[in-house]
Amino acid sequence: MKKYGAEFFGTFWLVLGGCGSAVLAAAFPNVGIGLLGVSLAFGLTVLTMAFAIGHISGCHLNPAVSVGLWAGGRFQANQLLPYIIAQVLGAVVAGGVLYVIATGKAGFDVSAGFACNGYGAHSPGGYSLIAALVSEVVMTMMFILVILGSTDKRAPQGLAPVAIGFCLTLIHLISIPVTNTSVNPARSTGVAVFVGDWAVAQLWLFWVAPIIGALLGAAIYRYIGGTED
Repeated sequence: MKKYGAEFFGTFWLVLGGCGSAVLAAAFPNVGIGLLGVSLAFGLTVLTMAFAIGHISGCHLNPAVSVGLWAGGRFQANQLLPYIIAQVLGAVVAGGVLYVIATGKAGFDVSAGFACNGYGAHSPGGYSLIAALVSEVVMTMMFILVILGSTDKRAPQGLAPVAIGFCLTLIHLISIPVTNTSVNPARSTGVAVFVGDWAVAQLWLFWVAPIIGALLGAAIYRYIGGTED
């Protein structure tokens, strides 16, 4: 239960920190943090939580990461569903806290986006469904590759949180214009449920694509990272 609690609070922090920066600070008059700031915020949430709870739960904070670690032989199948439930619950609670804060400003319109992920008309840059699918699959694939590689017992010890945090930052720098960057089904769900409508209708992509990407990343690392007999 401590592991599940760690995943709950870790994912809570990821969604509150990452999506919160996008909703509250990205375009704040005159001093908005912009795309770079939001990208750093997502990376910093993972970096800080990796040091805080990595030794408790492994700091997955993401159903796709849990699936990828399972496929990579690093995680037990019987813990997969409880981890995913804890992650989604943490994300939804964080979305609720962010909603309460954001609606405290007069004129706030949650339907305008609320840091949700989308494609087509709801892509920040107007990118198509295919573009969004490819982006999410490839970005998640590389994320899992970095996670498995940096946490390998042969890798330099103690630096994995830095590599993983910067990887997530880079992923956001690349793909925010395409989908608002998911690579994390829990993160997508945590804010989509408060928007409903199009955000929930398009949510399927941000479960399917990251999980496909996670499985691909795990398969690639098993091939290139496996020790030769």
